[in-house]
Amino acid sequence: MHGCRNKCGGCYRQFNKKEHLVEHMRTSYHSVHEPTCGICNKHCRSFDSLREHLIGPLPKQECKNIFSICGCRFCLTILESPNARRIHQERCQFSNGLTARMAVLGLRDNPTIDYTSSRSPRVVALSCKMVGGGSDGSLDLCARVCITDESENVIFHTYVKPTLPITNYRYETTGIRPENIRDAMPLKQAQRKIKEFLCYGEPMWKIRPRSGKARILVGHGLDSHLDCLQLEYSSFMIRDTAEYPPLMKTSKLSNSLKYLTQAYLGYDIHVGMQDPYEDCVTTMRLYKRMRNQKHKTDAYPLASDTHNTNNYASWRQSELESMSEDELLNLSGSDYYCWCLDSVP
Repeated sequence: MHGCRNKCGGCYRQFNKKEHLVEHMRTSYHSVHEPTCGICNKHCRSFDSLREHLIGPLPKQECKNIFSICGCRFCLTILESPNARRIHQERCQFSNGLTARMAVLGLRDNPTIDYTSSRSPRVVALSCKMVGGGSDGSLDLCARVCITDESENVIFHTYVKPTLPITNYRYETTGIRPENIRDAMPLKQAQRKIKEFLCYGEPMWKIRPRSGKARILVGHGLDSHLDCLQLEYSSFMIRDTAEYPPLMKTSKLSNSLKYLTQAYLGYDIHVGMQDPYEDCVTTMRLYKRMRNQKHKTDAYPLASDTHNTNNYASWRQSELESMSEDELLNLSGSDYYCWCLDSVP
């Protein structure tokens, strides 16, 4: 006869000994910010994991049955009825329509940063398109950059002249030709304009999260974009859809922007030539979808907060082992910054 099993109040894993459950809680970082099944309340490490729980090859059958009738396949929310689901999903799915919008915007004619049209936006998205340098054309060089605001307006767009010779224009995906680069803005000038705009008068060392004037920067794979711009920016202010745990694969690897757009926004991108405006709009939409999640108020939302340091300290072991599953869960804190906190005043 098996002994009493100890079940995690978050992910429902079971352990033979309470001490093993406590050790699991030390390292799992379950919190109100994790993607959670709207049916059985199971905590999942990512939306990819939650999707597998609901509609994967081996889903929880009861949850799958309800989700198939009342679940939104984009945000994974459970609605009250099939009709409520239909109405919600029509709003939840974005239409693309960016090709026509790009033509109207005249992206190729905006080489200066427009500070006025966006009323000093707090959040902006950035994307670059790279051409190839080096003998084999594999070195990424920034040749085009775009910045947009939350309303999908273009704040800055320009072709960029790299400091190294271009050996491969990668025309099939970038659409960039030599004549686009001939009289383009020098990289150093573009870099200076972007840095001034992002910092908004604050020195880099003084930038702090959720205070001051510096802008939140949204993008996908921003490390490579900032590298090719030879630009550093405060990690506090970066929101990268390639590095955000809820949007990453179950294996903790990054999902492509193409996959994220299809899965969570419901349309296709990168069909033919790729435009940085399209990437800016898409990453901003993903960011806003994550930011707009309604999570319970958490007094100390990060496990790294000093208030949470001793929650699972070894000297509390006997006390922890006497706690219920729910009490242990309530001690946990997230180990990443949830973007819903950006909407908190």
